[in-house]
Amino acid sequence: MTMDVSSWIYLIPDLIGEAVSSNEWFGYVALLLAMFLENIFPPIPSELIMPLGGFYVQQGQLHFLPVIISGLLGTLLGALPWYGLGRLVNEEKLEQWLGKNGKWIGIGSNDLSRSRIWFNKYGYALVFWGRLIPGIRTLISVPAGVELMPVLPFLVWTGAGSLIWTFLLTYAGYFLGDNYKNVGNWIEPFSSTSKVFILLGLISFITFLILKRLRKN
Repeated sequence: MTMDVSSWIYLIPDLIGEAVSSNEWFGYVALLLAMFLENIFPPIPSELIMPLGGFYVQQGQLHFLPVIISGLLGTLLGALPWYGLGRLVNEEKLEQWLGKNGKWIGIGSNDLSRSRIWFNKYGYALVFWGRLIPGIRTLISVPAGVELMPVLPFLVWTGAGSLIWTFLLTYAGYFLGDNYKNVGNWIEPFSSTSKVFILLGLISFITFLILKRLRKN
């Protein structure tokens, strides 16, 4: 089963390539759909999709801005089902379901619990920062729904974080050219470093709020 899923995932670049070859606009639609699926089915890596779009930009077959917009729209559309699930299903039932079926979509109940804890600690800003952290990106939409975060702020913060992520991956693919497949390895050290800085930033922000409140008292 794992091999079948893995093989299917790595067919995505070929399918995008065929779409680009047939028509430029089909290429944009294919990128949008691929990023939509990446958000619905987390084992699909965005590092496999957006750098490919950047590669086609370098080759002159696609244009940079439409590639970014396609990736962003796909991400936003893919985030909404998880957000809606959070609003409709209570956390306990969702954890039970993930405990039984999460392995098929690459998500466990522990991942949901962790994203919920983070959301309770850091609030709306985590919807933004969470889009930049692998392993949190998809699931952060669920606690946003559980906590009944309004749709508009959810889309704004999700869109802002996703815009940065899609831009960086697309530019990396454009910069690396034929080596775009190595983007995942190329950005891994930066990803690890960014996690540290994001965590330090969040701690600093919370400390600032606490000190501000103490001064008022």
